[in-house]
Amino acid sequence: MQTVAPLLPPADWRDFLALTKPRVMTLVVFTGLCGMLAAPVSINPVIGFTAILCIALGAGAAGALNQWYEADIDSQMRRTSGRPLPAGRMERQSALHFGVGLAAFSVLLMELAVNMVAAAILTVSILFYVLVYTVWLKRRTPQNIVIGGAAGAFPPLIGWAAATGDIAPLPLLLFALVFLWTPPHFWALALFVKTDYANAGVPMLPVVRGEAVTRTQIGLYTIPMALAAVLPWPLGLTGAIYGVIALATTAVFALMAAQVATRRQVPGDAMKPEKRLFGYSVLYLFVVFGALVADRWFA
Repeated sequence: MQTVAPLLPPADWRDFLALTKPRVMTLVVFTGLCGMLAAPVSINPVIGFTAILCIALGAGAAGALNQWYEADIDSQMRRTSGRPLPAGRMERQSALHFGVGLAAFSVLLMELAVNMVAAAILTVSILFYVLVYTVWLKRRTPQNIVIGGAAGAFPPLIGWAAATGDIAPLPLLLFALVFLWTPPHFWALALFVKTDYANAGVPMLPVVRGEAVTRTQIGLYTIPMALAAVLPWPLGLTGAIYGVIALATTAVFALMAAQVATRRQVPGDAMKPEKRLFGYSVLYLFVVFGALVADRWFA
């Protein structure tokens, strides 16, 4: 006798919001907004708002499609088991339709209301996160977060392109900054949730290569990240406000990364330096990009 799977109750609006990964979206929107405000031209406030809305919707779409594809992994990780799909609060098909619809709408609106260059970069960012990072890299290689980090680095380029219609050296350096920031940021997290990734079969660097290699890589990636953060000042792309703040905050980041890179965990270690680096890395990006806008508007 064939059994019929029970129907899930209709998903709550909060479940759809959770699909968009709002905490991640906050940083994405902020860096996109800063890229727009740092541009050397003014943008109509309505068009600017529309561009930021499209960046948010595109990021939300990528998050929803990521959760649709990774529902099996999320169900095995304590950190993600409460998400709508693994918790059984939503059908997978609903997440898929929601993600595809948001993605299509965000790109179409960006092209019609802003410009084609910004829409094209937004399209690439969504496809990169979903197809390259989520589908191709995440389950196959410990370099997943290195290459996949490009997906989160696109918003400053999108914001700049929304204002200017082109791409310039400064937003490219901002792209490099976020791209190189991503491995130390996520590997710091991976060090203290390594068991979660191991249980889910995700080949994150601490699981596949061990903690010592991961710590070394955190230190190594921090070096070019620091260069990308500071270079806009000596290159004359920004002024002293950005330069001084970027130099000071990057120095703190480098010290924290060096502490993580050179220490060895002992039994019972709560990994406080790793958690501090992870927490500071989020604040760091907010401060550096905020300094970029302050430099543009108040210098």
